[in-house]
Amino acid sequence: MENDILKSCRSNWKYGLARECRRGLVRGMGYTEEEFNRPIVAVVNSWNEYNPGHVHLRNLSERVKQGIREAGGLPFELMTTAVCDGMVLGNEKYIELPSRNSIADEVELIVESNMFDAMVMLSTCDSIVPGHLMAAARLNIPTVMVTGGYMPMPFLDGKSANYGELSDHIGKTMQGKYDKDKAYREVSGMYASCGACGIMTTANSMCLVSEALGMSLPENSLMSATSSDLLQCAYRAGRQVMELLRRNIRARDIITKESIENAIAASMAMAGSINLLMHIPAVATEAGLEGEWWRMFDEASNNIPQIVGASPSGPWHLQDVDRAGGSAAVFHELMPKLNGNCLTVTGRTIAENYADAKVYDSEVIRSLENPYSSSGGLNVLYGSLAPEGGIIKAGAVDSKMRKFSGPARVFDSLEDAMKALRADEIKGGEVAVIRYLGPKARFGTTAYTFQKELKGRGLDKSVAIVTDGRFSGASSGLSIGYVSPEAGLGGPLALVRNGDIIDIDLDSRKLDILVAPEELSARKKEWKWEFPKDKYPPFLRLFSKNVGSLAKGAVWE
Repeated sequence: MENDILKSCRSNWKYGLARECRRGLVRGMGYTEEEFNRPIVAVVNSWNEYNPGHVHLRNLSERVKQGIREAGGLPFELMTTAVCDGMVLGNEKYIELPSRNSIADEVELIVESNMFDAMVMLSTCDSIVPGHLMAAARLNIPTVMVTGGYMPMPFLDGKSANYGELSDHIGKTMQGKYDKDKAYREVSGMYASCGACGIMTTANSMCLVSEALGMSLPENSLMSATSSDLLQCAYRAGRQVMELLRRNIRARDIITKESIENAIAASMAMAGSINLLMHIPAVATEAGLEGEWWRMFDEASNNIPQIVGASPSGPWHLQDVDRAGGSAAVFHELMPKLNGNCLTVTGRTIAENYADAKVYDSEVIRSLENPYSSSGGLNVLYGSLAPEGGIIKAGAVDSKMRKFSGPARVFDSLEDAMKALRADEIKGGEVAVIRYLGPKARFGTTAYTFQKELKGRGLDKSVAIVTDGRFSGASSGLSIGYVSPEAGLGGPLALVRNGDIIDIDLDSRKLDILVAPEELSARKKEWKWEFPKDKYPPFLRLFSKNVGSLAKGAVWE
């Protein structure tokens, strides 16, 4: 690396106690003087043994470090938290938002205190990829993301096992309507050894977002976790981050309003996770950008067709999409709807990256002229129940449920809702209102378990769900989340009573409570609620106290 670039590296400060102390400690760990004088690069890994999406990242990090060394840098590996949503559903209050914000803080603490010159970040799953991207936007140093790939779908009974479909059998088993031994056998065989669950959950959706932003190398987001391609990608990322350092290309040169628009467009084209509506705004906010992000999603939903029908919004597994041309083919077909001049970590524009990509199966990856669906998969609903918006994965809603009106069944906790469901107290035609799950009230708790059991009991086509909590990226059915303002802030959701009629119209983007405004005002005067801080440990109390607007991504205020 050229001497003038080395001199500009922030790790290379002049002689003094701080530098010589650092030099002595680095030399003491067995590094040579020549290595010490290289730019230092953080390899921000999230490997651990308890998250199947991340259990293979140690091998990838070795390839990253090899690339960095060969390109003239000195890599140091560091670890961050990596919670798997599926592994911790029994204690769901810690997942997604609290862990995501903590991860961004972890990266800032370690990378900034050590004054690393650049970083390569490795992650796969729901809260970790956005946490890393938030940190990259916040720190604004040369950065490349390496996402860990999708989990290949194993075979069960002669066909690919789709965990999203098989998990629906759990609710039926609990009702005695499905053979328990068969369900146990399915559970034991429906996952492979590593990678993000092989459908368009939050994990794979965020990997797609990273590439759409330009923060990952081309094709990375739809690579198999067990492939040689992914190992080669990791090596190239290590080399490429040194090129970004040489050219002084930083994260905020890549994460711009235009690339945020590209990320939203890509999520619509593949019917990405509903949780992107909190993660993409968070990355944008950390990058210092301002915008009405939810309205941008809604506009994109009208303008961007869904060109890939990946499960749960279509029949295809992600290895089918990979076989059909992967992310390169997806972006090639979508390019007329993208801001093609956006800079990426290759040092080239996104249009240049995918100019020569080919589609090998046009039934899986369709053209803009022959889409899987004429509109994107996510909708933002507004109305008297959701003045700031409510979000639904419309691509996964049965066509007969697009207009729905029914009486509310109100629950102030997820636990109460689950008890009522398991006692067969929730009936077809009703709207299950589950509140006080938002960021302030309960850390953005997921209602995924309720949704899956509802579907397993055969009620997903006759019961709607409305909540200020969130859902899994595999969300399906008439399930509206993130209703804002949340109940913990005294939003209209806090004022709903049993029997109130809730009116939903996806085509008109409406979510209303059919109660007179005067009556709602009277209820608001009687409303009282305080965060039950005595029930939670310091970390979660701190989160609730400092988390900001969900529309801006629920980052720290």
